[in-house]
Amino acid sequence: MARNKIYAFLGPHTSGKSTMVSQLLSMGIHYIPTVTTRVFDDRFAYKRKLYQTVKSREYEQEKFIVNTSYQSHSYGLRKSDVLEAYQNHKISIAIMHDPSGIKQLTKFINQDLVTVFLMIDDQVFVDRMLRTGCSNDEIRYYVETAEETGEFDHWRDVDFVVKNTSTARVAFEQILAIMGLVTLIPQEDFDNLAK
Repeated sequence: MARNKIYAFLGPHTSGKSTMVSQLLSMGIHYIPTVTTRVFDDRFAYKRKLYQTVKSREYEQEKFIVNTSYQSHSYGLRKSDVLEAYQNHKISIAIMHDPSGIKQLTKFINQDLVTVFLMIDDQVFVDRMLRTGCSNDEIRYYVETAEETGEFDHWRDVDFVVKNTSTARVAFEQILAIMGLVTLIPQEDFDNLAK
């Protein structure tokens, strides 16, 4: 019997975690919301659909399976949300912010957790921040933070790596393949398509 799976996405700032998860969510894939103390400004308004922002005091009262911090903000996955996902959905997705979150989740669901790192290079990292309107000081801060925390090296801690430096569609198709959400076509149909 097939077991329920949770796919956790990890990657540096601007790697496309929110974009990929939003696309999967629009397909009807179950999402385990990330609870955070971060308040997203208008440049990142699209993230408000994926993150539940709470005050620090409220965050401290929650029961989390994953509880991490990134750039002085707390991020967590509620125990009740993870249990509900694991028990009631064949496939669920979640966003991670560092490998410690993956380690915490692994203790809970181990063989039913699949981790995916979205890899970008320095040029894409800076270009995407410029397109979102980040100032030079903000870019410097994110670059320094990424270097200090080793964000670009977290690919060593996951099951799969998807390079997201081209179009979002290319990365998304790779993610669908990893999740088994593609259908093989009969050889004859493939041969006709390839002509």
